[in-house]
Amino acid sequence: MSFPRRINAVVFDMDGLLVDTETVYAAALERAGREFGVVVDREVYCSMIGHTQVVSTQILLDRYGSDFPTDAYWARAWSEIEDMLQVQLQLKAGVVELLDYLDELSLPRAIATSASPIQVDGYLGRLGIRKRFHAVVTGPEVANKKPHPEPYLTAAARLGADPLHCLALEDSHAGVSAAHGAGMMTVMVPDLLAPNEDARAKCVHIAESLHHVLALLKRAA
Repeated sequence: MSFPRRINAVVFDMDGLLVDTETVYAAALERAGREFGVVVDREVYCSMIGHTQVVSTQILLDRYGSDFPTDAYWARAWSEIEDMLQVQLQLKAGVVELLDYLDELSLPRAIATSASPIQVDGYLGRLGIRKRFHAVVTGPEVANKKPHPEPYLTAAARLGADPLHCLALEDSHAGVSAAHGAGMMTVMVPDLLAPNEDARAKCVHIAESLHHVLALLKRAA
């Protein structure tokens, strides 16, 4: 068996899992950093992956000092991100094939993300897959963000599914902790972050790609 329990629903993260945005975010934050005289390198960005902007802001303050102009920095960074995504927005490999297979199995699916509703609708709407999800839980909708399990528990509730019979797909350590804490069977599909020891312990699989996830599901079926 590829999974320890029957899968009745699937819950996806968005950034870095469905949409290839993390590399864009990393490049944009680095560009913005140069304008403010700091080096926001890949290591700094990776420490933010899976966290909210509030947490990421504190990371910046801890790194560059309490007087670092975070509001101005974020405004510049998001301007860079929007410009870059106008030409670089794309799905991660295997998304469409995986969704097609879930359709064949009639499995409901949701998104649990720290992103805003505008980002979800904008990204997934432009890429033509927004309507393929039966529920969406965004960052502003929950009191407790990842790594707390609330986003995943809320997604399961909206699908009417038992979390124990949900498959969660994540690319971040914080997301893995959130999904595992909700009791879901968790698969990490690494993007910029390699799985650490904690993620390996909490996941039922580490998948190389969404194509790999699809193969695991077919094997289980």
